[in-house]
Amino acid sequence: MKASRPWMSKILIAAGLYNLIYGGWVVLFPRSAFEMLGMEIPRYVFLWQCIGMIVGVYGVGYLAAARDPLRHWPIVLVGFLGKIFGPIGFMQTVLTGDIPWGFGIMIIFNDLIWWIPFAGILLAALRRHRNRMLS
Repeated sequence: MKASRPWMSKILIAAGLYNLIYGGWVVLFPRSAFEMLGMEIPRYVFLWQCIGMIVGVYGVGYLAAARDPLRHWPIVLVGFLGKIFGPIGFMQTVLTGDIPWGFGIMIIFNDLIWWIPFAGILLAALRRHRNRMLS
């Protein structure tokens, strides 16, 4: 089967750079997102900074996976799972009234826009694995 397609690496490079930039922004300016959304600043800002650090680390993983997306599919899978569970957690906190709907703008860019391309990479990796097993 054909190796990974160029769009896969481009997606992972874009995701990696986005995560590094977003994560760095959260770590360096942890109050800014809340201020922009007119939200109360959390009491424990360092926890938000830890989330930023985790997001940045995902970025490093995506950049590493971009070299061979089908080989490094577990990194893509871990990222994809985070992009599924993030919106679930968002919905839970919105429905309990802990955060406003406006915070969802971050869910769009951090999670939702990556669902289709990450799923495409994972599907291609699954097909590649299946074809190798049948050969």
